[in-house]
Amino acid sequence: MCGIVGIFDSRQGSAIDRGLLGRMNDSQSHRGPDGDGVFLDPGIGLGHRRLSIIDLSGGAQPLFNEDNSVVVVFNGEIYNFPTLTAELVQRGHSFRTHCDTEVIVHAWEEWGEACVERFRGMFAFAIWDRKKETLFLARDRLGIKPLYYAPLADGTVLFASELKAMMLDPRLPRRIDPQAVEDYFAYGYVPDPKTIYAGVHKLEPGHVLSWRRGAVPPAPRQYWNVSFESDPALVGETAREALIERLRDAVDCRMIAEVPLGAFLSGGVDSSAVVALMAGLKDEPVNTCSISFGDPQFDESRYAKAVADRYGTDHRVERVDPDSFDLIDRLATLYDEPFADSSAMPTYRVCELARRHVTVALSGDGGDEVFAGYRRYRWHHYEERMRGLLPQAIRGPVFGTLGRLYPKLDRAPKFLRAKSTFQSLGRDTISGYFHSIAVVYDDLRQHLFSDAFRSDLQGYHAREVLARHMENAPTDHYLSRAQYADLKTYLPGDILTKVDRASMAHSLEVRVPLLDHPLVEWAARVPPGEKLHNGEGKHLFKKALEPMLPDDILYRPKMGFAVPIADWFRGPLADRVDALVTGETMGDTGMFDMGYLRILVDQHRSGAREHSPTLWSLLMFESFLRQVHGVGP
Repeated sequence: MCGIVGIFDSRQGSAIDRGLLGRMNDSQSHRGPDGDGVFLDPGIGLGHRRLSIIDLSGGAQPLFNEDNSVVVVFNGEIYNFPTLTAELVQRGHSFRTHCDTEVIVHAWEEWGEACVERFRGMFAFAIWDRKKETLFLARDRLGIKPLYYAPLADGTVLFASELKAMMLDPRLPRRIDPQAVEDYFAYGYVPDPKTIYAGVHKLEPGHVLSWRRGAVPPAPRQYWNVSFESDPALVGETAREALIERLRDAVDCRMIAEVPLGAFLSGGVDSSAVVALMAGLKDEPVNTCSISFGDPQFDESRYAKAVADRYGTDHRVERVDPDSFDLIDRLATLYDEPFADSSAMPTYRVCELARRHVTVALSGDGGDEVFAGYRRYRWHHYEERMRGLLPQAIRGPVFGTLGRLYPKLDRAPKFLRAKSTFQSLGRDTISGYFHSIAVVYDDLRQHLFSDAFRSDLQGYHAREVLARHMENAPTDHYLSRAQYADLKTYLPGDILTKVDRASMAHSLEVRVPLLDHPLVEWAARVPPGEKLHNGEGKHLFKKALEPMLPDDILYRPKMGFAVPIADWFRGPLADRVDALVTGETMGDTGMFDMGYLRILVDQHRSGAREHSPTLWSLLMFESFLRQVHGVGP
């Protein structure tokens, strides 16, 4: 796990500013404290920060092929590198190291752009081919590793693992993109390929960008997609056995490391499954860690301890209490963009705890997207059944009216909180699913923004992000379309971004076996009814794990990895929320209706309404403005 940066003159071979390249590289030292290196050639500069995991004595980057005509900087791991090395040696290539990085340059020589199709792992890398005068950027299939890039007006192209490195170049435009702001308040993050800044992009998962000097600026090209073509044979005991075998293989290949290795153990199904399989693959105890909360509504530590006891792990727990408020501003500097997932706080803490004992940690991220574990999939299923019974011409007026008239009962029992359900049922499939995942609902978002900002949006609506993916999904099944959209948006934009930044802040490598792409491709072919069965998500996954984990781990209600922000905002954080959300920094942007922000703060503080997701989104946006964008007092 490392950090990469680069400066490329796409028009001619002008000299690269070595000082700027060095500063960009050093800004990511947290991603690679074990070494650094730069490469300079006319019109190209590459930088690398190294976190040593494999071949500790070798493998320094930038790394070259035999004649130094191809050079690479690489962030990630190629798990099948021993197999690829053997194949490339047979084809006449000579290796000087025993690391996975060298496979990339030889694979480029042998297969060109198609080399990425050979790699099993997580990666973001840049290749410079001197002979072809071509810069090649690539990102792994699921977006586990980040890669930002920005073409500048003078023909320069900047790229880096984190946006902060590119922001050191004064030529980089810093105009906030109104569409990205609309997206952020809808989703809680800025979805790929946008960033918060117009003209700065994320390379989307499963995409490459090949830029030949002097050529017309290229568009990114997709090299991988997941098909949800259902295989009726993937059911029952046969499918369960196949799943465990595939998952065991995915875990096994991610346990190769020359440094201490462990796992996150939350007490949920996914992390417990990973730990159970790790325990069966090694003789010594697995290092596990988890965090606890004082509020039992959010605390899963007792379940983590039960799994740790069952498998005899070397388990460590750290408690997180509502005194970690210093993290709010720290998070803004980690993510470089507005990021509203409050579980970033405990994720930061559990990475901090893990790094005291290991350098590599396996996690259970991705299981909900791959095996349909989110509660929203269940509600989407119920809503789609209702949509199938009543045509839109009837549903729209009936449920739309009910949604408008039914009171918003935030503090009532769940069965009485029907307003959101009515609103969703009045919409079509895509709009209904968008409503179910939105952090800030449409009606509230409209009130949030000023008239001037709504004018800047020119009719743009964040639904377009979800619609693009659901309409392009290679499946007609509503559950599979929702999963596909989440794999393209929520997974890379929220879950994987959260883990990457939190782990890299502590120089910790996190590996995600449930996102092994052969496993993801296999799981996508499992019939939807085997994933969501009788209202139970991850049905096949849980049934397959019954011999390994107790029912109170597998079948208890999902808790998530959250923090009690609703109570914090009425208690110890109330004054801070009031001062920042309604303060000068937010007002000076001209984006918000400041009178409405005051209403939100007052309603939440009094207990009249539940606005904690919206207030957290506003708080993190304000922190971004001050800590990253550089505005405000």
